[in-house]
Amino acid sequence: MTRSDQLVLDRGARADEAVPTSPQGPPGADPALDRPTGERPARRTLRAQIARLERELSAIVAERFPYISAAPSAVDRAQDSGRGEPSCFGPSLLGLEQLERTRDRLAARVQELRGLAAERDEYERTAHELLARMKLEPGRYKHVRLPVSDLGQGGCGVWHVRPRLGLIGMLAGWWQLKLSSGCPLPRGTRPRRGPDRLT
Repeated sequence: MTRSDQLVLDRGARADEAVPTSPQGPPGADPALDRPTGERPARRTLRAQIARLERELSAIVAERFPYISAAPSAVDRAQDSGRGEPSCFGPSLLGLEQLERTRDRLAARVQELRGLAAERDEYERTAHELLARMKLEPGRYKHVRLPVSDLGQGGCGVWHVRPRLGLIGMLAGWWQLKLSSGCPLPRGTRPRRGPDRLT
């Protein structure tokens, strides 16, 4: 063996020592799979917590849509942009740190939506109490308008205390509670009085 051949073999040996090898797989395999098996229970627990938080988040939004939005808050968007993490396109295996960060972000968002849901429930409860008083004593709530959306109902209807028989009822103190239904038309449009004529 010549001296030049020996130098080539020595360089190859040093290169092999520089590459970390794993007994569980060849070099270049997913590093997450080479970690100790004790990490698997932690990953399983984190994934279960994330799944539970996502279900709760979806339930809150579904029950109170459209008054509560599922869009991320401004704080979440600022945190995501500040991290400078690259977007993931395609399958990827999150590490423990990324799973914990996802879990913590979901937990904070669920806590925020819980507060918003509690505020909305209190708002609707107050509106229902006001409607009950308006029905009992409409004369005490003259010209008060209460949209049905404040009651948690869909549509464009409005509960309105107004005088019966117009000006005469106003002078006589005859007040009534009426529900006006229907959404207002866009400005510049007129209601149709019949089917369109075919030309």
